[in-house]
Amino acid sequence: MKRKNWKHLTMLLMLVAAISVVAVGCGTSNTNNAGADTQGNAAGEAPAAGGTPAETATLTLGLLPSIDAIPFIIAHERGFDKEHNVNLEIQTFKSAKDRDVAFQAGKVDGLSADLVAISIYNEAGLDVKITSTTTGEFDLLTGNDAIKDVKDLKGKTVILSKNTSTQYTVATMLKQAGLTEDDITVTEVPQIPTRLELLKNQKADAAILPEPYVTMGKAAGLRVLSSTKTANVNPFVLAFPQSAIDAKGQAIRDMYAAYDEAVAYMKSHVQSDYIDLIIKEVGYPDTLKDQIKVPEYQPANQVDVKEVEAAFAWARETGLLTKNIAAEDVISDVQFKK
Repeated sequence: MKRKNWKHLTMLLMLVAAISVVAVGCGTSNTNNAGADTQGNAAGEAPAAGGTPAETATLTLGLLPSIDAIPFIIAHERGFDKEHNVNLEIQTFKSAKDRDVAFQAGKVDGLSADLVAISIYNEAGLDVKITSTTTGEFDLLTGNDAIKDVKDLKGKTVILSKNTSTQYTVATMLKQAGLTEDDITVTEVPQIPTRLELLKNQKADAAILPEPYVTMGKAAGLRVLSSTKTANVNPFVLAFPQSAIDAKGQAIRDMYAAYDEAVAYMKSHVQSDYIDLIIKEVGYPDTLKDQIKVPEYQPANQVDVKEVEAAFAWARETGLLTKNIAAEDVISDVQFKK
């Protein structure tokens, strides 16, 4: 167990050392269309004397192309962020590993993460805190007609990304079906689009995917075996290093005000009012416009401690987490009280 953990930590440290020569921008897109705002007033101070507005703070978010990014995208594109004195600069990444490289290189302030990633960051000595949960979903899809249920995956090949919440989610689904991770053969594919293509081409029996790739997969004839919703697991969070929370606490609170306004906007408007933006920024094919179902987003809220404890327990079982880190140690109260 320890040997596996040290191997993981060594790889993580090598990654950090190599960051200076990695072109982080590769495979990312920046949805910030506004003029370049200065980084000043990072802590989001009150307006200066004489009524002069405080300088707009910038928060750079590293997001994956999935449904939990939508409220942040709408908050920026509709200008809700500027209304709340913060500029959201959004970068999207095709895989969690690409996102992590950018994060560890200091290219993003905060990121859409998962609970397993939070355990890994803190195991490696990075003081990263959860500032809220987000609305995400993983679905386990198959194109094998012989597989009717999760229990039928015994002896089959499943595509996922190791040491992430995709693996944790699959492990949870297997456990609920009376199986273990040893009962399947894992094919590791970090890139989300590649997972879908491999599954469509029958290179594996199942794959774990987020939206919009679930909708794309179902349109191609794939079937859903289970999801984070049916498995009652929610590993999706937004996280910031404590240093960013200390420096930009007010900007983070302003970001959540803009997020909640974006949620209210979606509740009060028909989906057709903003679906084209989602198609453009999240990556849905335009041909699937009528099949897209946007979730009923709720105002931002803090993560459930029990969800953190369950994910950390799995991380300890797999050797990813050896430190004595409690759920409360990784939950920030910058926006919500613990």
